Amino acid sequence: MSSVQRSLSQLLGAWRWKRRAEYSLYSATGFHCRNFCSTPSGPEEALEIHKRKLFLWFSHLPQEEKQFGGYFSPETMHVDPLILERNAEERAGLLSSPLHTQTPSSFPVTVEQLFESTDAWSEGRGLNVLLYGAVGTGKSTVVRKLVLDWCAGTTLTHFKLLVPFSCEDLGQLSKTASLRDLVGRKYLHLKKHPLLGGEGNQAKDVLFLFNGMEKMKLDFRIGATELCSDPNEMLPPGVVVVNLLRKYLLPEASILVTTRLSALDRIPQKYVTRYAQICGFNDPDRQRAYFTSRLMQQSGETTQNNEAQALIELLYLNLQRESQLAAACFLPSYCWLTCATLHFLHFTDAKAPIRTLTGIYTSFLRLNFGGEVLGAGMGTDSAIQEHQTSLMLYVVRTVGKLAFDGVTYKRTSFSEKELEQWIGGKTKTDEELRQLAMFRTDVLDFFLAPCVESVKHFPEDPSKIDEKRYVFAVPAMQEYLAALYVVLGENKSALEKMTKQVSVAIGQASEDVSAIFNILSKFIPLRIFAVFNLLKLFPKLYEKISIKNKGSIARTMAAEMFRTEDSYNEDVLDQVEQSLLGVHGPKPKQISEAQPFELYPIFMGGLLHYGNRVLLQQLGCSIQSTTVAQITHALRKYLVRELSKPQPPAELMDLLVLLYEFQNPRLTAEVLASIRSIRLTNVRMTSLKCFILSSVLSCSPASYRLERLDLSACMLTQDMLPTLWPAFRHTFNLNLQFNSLGPESCILLRDLLLDPKSSIRSLQLCDNPLLESGAGSLLEAFPENQSLTHLSLMHTGLGDQGALELAERLQQQKGLQELNVAYNNIGDMAAMTLVDACREHPSIHTVHLYLNPLTDVGKQSLYVRGDPKSHSGRRVKVLASVTEGSDLSEDWHPILSVIQKNISSWDRERVKDQLKVFLRDLEWGRQQQPSLWKRLHFRRVEKGVRQTLQMLEKNTISPSSGKSK
Repeated sequence: MSSVQRSLSQLLGAWRWKRRAEYSLYSATGFHCRNFCSTPSGPEEALEIHKRKLFLWFSHLPQEEKQFGGYFSPETMHVDPLILERNAEERAGLLSSPLHTQTPSSFPVTVEQLFESTDAWSEGRGLNVLLYGAVGTGKSTVVRKLVLDWCAGTTLTHFKLLVPFSCEDLGQLSKTASLRDLVGRKYLHLKKHPLLGGEGNQAKDVLFLFNGMEKMKLDFRIGATELCSDPNEMLPPGVVVVNLLRKYLLPEASILVTTRLSALDRIPQKYVTRYAQICGFNDPDRQRAYFTSRLMQQSGETTQNNEAQALIELLYLNLQRESQLAAACFLPSYCWLTCATLHFLHFTDAKAPIRTLTGIYTSFLRLNFGGEVLGAGMGTDSAIQEHQTSLMLYVVRTVGKLAFDGVTYKRTSFSEKELEQWIGGKTKTDEELRQLAMFRTDVLDFFLAPCVESVKHFPEDPSKIDEKRYVFAVPAMQEYLAALYVVLGENKSALEKMTKQVSVAIGQASEDVSAIFNILSKFIPLRIFAVFNLLKLFPKLYEKISIKNKGSIARTMAAEMFRTEDSYNEDVLDQVEQSLLGVHGPKPKQISEAQPFELYPIFMGGLLHYGNRVLLQQLGCSIQSTTVAQITHALRKYLVRELSKPQPPAELMDLLVLLYEFQNPRLTAEVLASIRSIRLTNVRMTSLKCFILSSVLSCSPASYRLERLDLSACMLTQDMLPTLWPAFRHTFNLNLQFNSLGPESCILLRDLLLDPKSSIRSLQLCDNPLLESGAGSLLEAFPENQSLTHLSLMHTGLGDQGALELAERLQQQKGLQELNVAYNNIGDMAAMTLVDACREHPSIHTVHLYLNPLTDVGKQSLYVRGDPKSHSGRRVKVLASVTEGSDLSEDWHPILSVIQKNISSWDRERVKDQLKVFLRDLEWGRQQQPSLWKRLHFRRVEKGVRQTLQMLEKNTISPSSGKSK
């Protein structure tokens, strides 16, 4: 007996330990409960277990939401879409356009109000509510929020039990099952619950939720679907659902069904108590609430929250203009895409997961069309399912074809006749017509919307003003679908597609036939079998044609990347931002139809990335690895060829975006090997662009160095410099002029100069407010850095103290050759001390001191001090003015050139005063010259100074080019 007692004691101890472990597990999630995996002791406990399970399941966020950094939760990001109750007579007229939703007889309701008793309700019978809406209006989101609120006890509290079902799961079941089996299959703790037993009127406390009814085959004909009132009777799942809706099975239970527009008539009107339509976000205030809930859920940093608030205000202004974006954001799905894109553009940092614009659009389509096939629910037998087409692939072959045609001929709007031509224009069979009707009803409006400004497209042709035109809901979606259409090979000619089919067939046949005839050839002359060798040759010939076709895709990508007419456009990321936030300022009088499609080649590259190919595979769109390899091999050649020509800064930025979207380190390294300098002058750098630049350059070998990295006039701030650190390591000459780098920035630049992996030779910091303190931090690198040869601190606010500190530390850096401290408010004494230090330096040969408040005596003294003390000494060139005493300075042209190029960002009054001093010096020097030739030379220089002064006074100086000496 003692051994038995010990065994029982051990089992009891293990059971208690398990209970404590499970209790602690759910306490961590906020639920102080006992183990719900064990068999519940009573009905009430089973209901509590059910609520906890549902809450955990429906709180799970899809993978696409995690790309935002985990800041979001269903509670904080939900905004209720507009729900309108419809009469049975109204529903037939709702398929035309979701934009005109509210009618005199419809009014907003909540889901809870839909289950209030009505005139059509009879005692002892539950309500059947049909909630329908187009793709992207928020049906699944409403269901998720409804379940979570019921679990929390904040809505539909008069229902003790809520049982959600996915119609997609039910449609996949092939075996018969009872209602209790269907419930127990998913919710084991409810299998024997008395509320589902059918006894008395207990089922009045039950609400069944069937999400996505369009994915099931329901047949309400009496001859096809037998009647059933027993929850334990084994029937096909579709029959069980039909009997629930008929109120033969658990008539007291209420039912909520969600479906798409095309499936409205699958449930006869007599079995529906109430119709309600989800209409999305019909006004800018709902859209603003959604954007606020998304964009303000950042990491809590004040800077990011301020930026997010500014983005929301710009978005709201754009929405209030009744822009095309407002029409797109009628669908909550496009609000999600807008927020995801803005989050990518403005809140990307080195710590966040790698995200790409192509990945965002691919994830967006996966959220809305993942796993869906065209015609699902119309048949369950295997023969029909095998021939079902992926809905996304159907989108590519129809809407993608339209998008490709628009990109090819530079058009963004399409007439109804063109839609008819490209989408379903060649349908023949009844099945194709049925699929087309379903596609037009459910999906087409998701991608295409009526053009808000269609009249402006044809101001010169009044006859076309009344013609209704359509555009893609988001401009970038046209370029994405066109790129997907090309990468999937759907743009092949009919001959090419037939050649592929014949090649595959012949290839398969030749393998079987050749095996037999290889044996017979030992007895029969080989010449008879020459034809079979031709069969083997055909697939090889097709393979060569296929490789050539992949090469044409790569050639198209390179050609579209570097189009001459797009050379002076803003970079592609700025174009994406403007499409969302609008262009604030004067609008052009006419909207040109020939708009740039610079995202098109970038999306083509991004779609070849492995991560995006995996998502596309889930959507039924397969891109083979061999295709990727062939395109990549050809693309490298074409990109290198284009990069041999000078490219504008914006085009170079677009190239970096392409390489980043591609996420192919090997290709990136091979392309970078042909690039010796990256000039991004005047490109508005953001945290994302900085991250892209560093990510791309990090793909190169550690020994790779750019001759020049020019980031002048890029609106850089000190917060961006840590992100750019990897890029700085890969350059010899770093140009950071005309930015907003303060004294704190010099701490990072000092560390860069001290980094043994850095090889900075030239550092240009002109027109940054570094001040004396910043320069002092930078000079701390002098003792250990020996690579720096050129340092430009022009117009950085050094003052006399900064110049004196520079003179004191100059000897610690032995490799410096040229020093620019012009326009720094340096006086005579500090300038003389600095020139003396430069003269004693072993390698400095030039020092810039012009535009400083130097007296005539001081300037003359500086020129004298620049000369060597002995014949064997070294001369230091001092650039202080356009004259040297009564003679012209040999460096007058560089001085004037620097002033002209940088004048737009300087204090104009001060520059005017300096130019007038130059004129006075030139006039005095000219009068001292006896030679006519020298006087004429003086007059030529005077003319250049006067022209610069006149341009400054008339305010006609062109913007800074970002270059200085």
